[in-house]
Amino acid sequence: MSDHRIPLAAVLGHPVAHSRSPALHGYWLRRYGLQGHYIPMDVAPQDLNQVIAMMPRMGFVGANVTIPHKEAILSIADIVTDRAALIGAANTLIFRKDGKIHADNTDGAGFIANLRQQAPGWNPAAGPAVVLGAGGASRAVVAALIEVGAPEIWLANRSRPRAEALRSDFGAKIVVHEWSTVWQVLDDCATLVNTTSLGMVGKPPLQINMERLGPQTLVTDLVYTPLQTQFLAEARVCGCPTVDGLGMLLHQAAPGFERWFGQKPEVDEATRQAVLTA
Repeated sequence: MSDHRIPLAAVLGHPVAHSRSPALHGYWLRRYGLQGHYIPMDVAPQDLNQVIAMMPRMGFVGANVTIPHKEAILSIADIVTDRAALIGAANTLIFRKDGKIHADNTDGAGFIANLRQQAPGWNPAAGPAVVLGAGGASRAVVAALIEVGAPEIWLANRSRPRAEALRSDFGAKIVVHEWSTVWQVLDDCATLVNTTSLGMVGKPPLQINMERLGPQTLVTDLVYTPLQTQFLAEARVCGCPTVDGLGMLLHQAAPGFERWFGQKPEVDEATRQAVLTA
C-alpha cells in the first residue's frame, strides 16, 4: 500500500461476538504470511453511518456486513452491484482508493460454490428446487439457483406474504407453496434448501415431513451451528446426499479476502478445520 499502513478489515454486526469470520480470515492471513488484521466490530444500527465513514481513515480496506446491517448498508454505499441490488442486501464492502464504498453480495456465489465442491455430481437443472424461508439468505439463494439453471423455485415460508413479496421481485420461476403442505412436493425436487434459522443452536427445530425424499434430491442447510442439523440427519435417513452450511460461510468470504489482502484464498479441508476448532 502506498501509505505503508497495514490493511485492516472487519465484520460489522450487532451482535457479532458469535461470528466465525475473524477465525477464518485470521487463518488465511497466517497461512499466506500476509500483513493485515481482521476484527469483529459490534455496531449498533444508529451508529452504522458514522462508523462506516470513519473506517477508511483508520486504515480499513473493507468489511463484511452481517445482521442487522445487510439491508441498511445499501443506502450508505456509493456503488452497489447488480446482484446486491436484486437481493436487497450486501455482505461485502470494499473501501476504494478513490473514496467510494463498493457493496456486493457474495452469499449466493458462496452457496453455489459450496454445493459444487461438496456434491460435484449435483445438477441444478435436473428439477425444481424447494427453498424453505423467504428472508435475506433466501433471496441470495434464490437468485443464485436461478442463475445456475434451476427450472423453478418452489418457495415456502411460515409467513406467506413474505414469500409472495419475494416472488414478485424474482418473477415467474418462483412458485409459492404453503409451509404446512410443502412436504407433498418433495419427491419431485432436485434440491432442497433450508435458509431459515430453524434448527440452529438456541432456535426451535425445523419440523417438516421428509418421507417423500429420495436419493435424487440434494439437501443442504445454511445453518452450521450445529454442523450436522436434525434436518440433514433426517435427509440422510431418506438416502439423500447432504451438504452442511459451513462451506457457504467459507466460500462467500473468499472474494472479499482477495480484494482486501491481494491473495485468492483456498477453501479446503484445512480451512474448514481451522474454523471448526477456533
